[in-house]
Amino acid sequence: MKKRKYIFLLLISIIAIIACNPQKKIIKEPIKEKGADYLFDQLKKHEFKYDGLNIKFSADFEMEKKSNSFSGTLRIRKDSAIWMTVSALGLEAFRALITHDSIKMLNRLNNTYYAEGFLFLNKLLSTNMDFDMLQSLLTGNDFSLYQGDIFKASIENKQYKLSTVGRGKLKKYIANTEDSLRLLMQDIWLDPETFKISKVMLKEIKENRKLEVEYSEFQLIDTMYIANKMKFDFSNLNQKIKLDINLNKISRVNALEFPFTVSPKYTRIKQ
Repeated sequence: MKKRKYIFLLLISIIAIIACNPQKKIIKEPIKEKGADYLFDQLKKHEFKYDGLNIKFSADFEMEKKSNSFSGTLRIRKDSAIWMTVSALGLEAFRALITHDSIKMLNRLNNTYYAEGFLFLNKLLSTNMDFDMLQSLLTGNDFSLYQGDIFKASIENKQYKLSTVGRGKLKKYIANTEDSLRLLMQDIWLDPETFKISKVMLKEIKENRKLEVEYSEFQLIDTMYIANKMKFDFSNLNQKIKLDINLNKISRVNALEFPFTVSPKYTRIKQ
């Protein structure tokens, strides 16, 4: 009898522990009336909003089985400019200034610089990127100049998922033929509690290119969440590139400077 009593008490204790253990919010499949549109609205509502950002970061870069570690500073003036310095062993090695129509970069290691459009970067890395996409990926937000009403909703691995096989630029932002032809096959995974992007995948079937970005370790800044860790994984037929970024210090600021001066001693690299 005592043995049965102890077993009974043990079972009761286990049930009590399970009942008191906090569970993650159970997500329900988005109903038809509030599926993709509802999730996309929540995604936009919970984006990290800013006018200017000043970020200290460290990163690990790997390409063609070669890897490097570096640190730097990243400054973003929303919809205007992205400025970045890259340092190794305590010395600045590169400096870049990116706007909607140009990419300028100083290479202090060999006294060279280049100043070209996004076409140069896309050819160099075999990508298909523009300023809006780069700005959004660096802040964990969605693309602001692209269609938002062409997604389908589902659930995968306990997260919401938005998918589309052909996301293009909004008509009012199409500036040339290249913009009108650019269609993105895109998947977006959302955390069910914060509606923050936890992962985004971009594919270009014809070019056999894929970019996957994962976001984790979110921190709260002025009531808004932003990821401290970002993992970029790019692949195509010819190469694979991995970039892991840790955001060590993030500040929302209004006044930003983007110093970028080319010494006469520097040689310009052209396409």
